[in-house]
Amino acid sequence: MFAGVLSGIAKQFNWNKTILRIIWVILTLTPFPGLILYLLLWIIIPKEDLK
Repeated sequence: MFAGVLSGIAKQFNWNKTILRIIWVILTLTPFPGLILYLLLWIIIPKEDLK
């Protein structure tokens, strides 16, 4: 868990965050630019207010 991007996506769409993380690792190890996509999502997705 780095920036909470995958956790936030899983929460938004009511998905299992562990499965989403496994899919991300697989995509990162393949020619698909998983790491670049993750960084872009980290920049684009607004932060959750933790009050």
